[in-house]
Amino acid sequence: MRSLLVLSGGHPYAAGPFDELLAALGSREITHLIHPDGGEADAAEAILAADALLFYDMAGYSFGEGKVTMRAPSPAFRAAITARFASGKGAVAMHHALAGWAEWPEWHAWLGGAFHYQPGEHGPDSGYRHDVSYEARVVADHPVTRGLPASFPVTDELYLCPIDEAAITALVRAEGPAFTTDNFHSAAHAVAGAMFSNAGWQHPPGSNCIVWESRKCPAPLVYLQCGDGPATYANRHVRQMIAQALAYTSGGRA
Repeated sequence: MRSLLVLSGGHPYAAGPFDELLAALGSREITHLIHPDGGEADAAEAILAADALLFYDMAGYSFGEGKVTMRAPSPAFRAAITARFASGKGAVAMHHALAGWAEWPEWHAWLGGAFHYQPGEHGPDSGYRHDVSYEARVVADHPVTRGLPASFPVTDELYLCPIDEAAITALVRAEGPAFTTDNFHSAAHAVAGAMFSNAGWQHPPGSNCIVWESRKCPAPLVYLQCGDGPATYANRHVRQMIAQALAYTSGGRA
């Protein structure tokens, strides 16, 4: 039986419905490691051995007292992922994994984007908006998107953040609210305790690409912004994309 390693933690999620999603992705032997207890310390060997790898983690952060601190992953963790990609084995990253490991620039160069909780040299902090109803429009014939309708409805959280369109192959785009400041909330405000606020916050217009394949990673690396909660976990088209992305990045056939 083929194996699937799932890394989660660092961000709250509905564990039961997420486990149901994993069980629906096909017949695989699943190992699920959670940050910080096992997701980094125990993962290096499993990262190299697993056929398929799914990142649903937001690691490298500590939140408290209105502040956020960040750290880089351990050398062993970085080395394991680097070696996996160098060997040609890829991975799938979902939703808040775009924010993980803010202190590991190579991770975000591979992904083709980054969600920022704080402003810095990269520019302003990023934006979020929960429970957005939009049409997911397929824009490429690709193993991840084959068999999907041309468009389908999704209700999920969206991000306003830097996405390097030159570094990715766009697969699915969100047709709905414009990706502009007025339609999103500031992540830094949320950290400070002001949820759902964009007071005084400005961010450049962003990309509406929500599913893509990296063009910078040495192995297949697919990112899906879908995945905030149970409604998205249960969406049959989202499940199909995740299953096909895992098959594609692990060297199987979608």
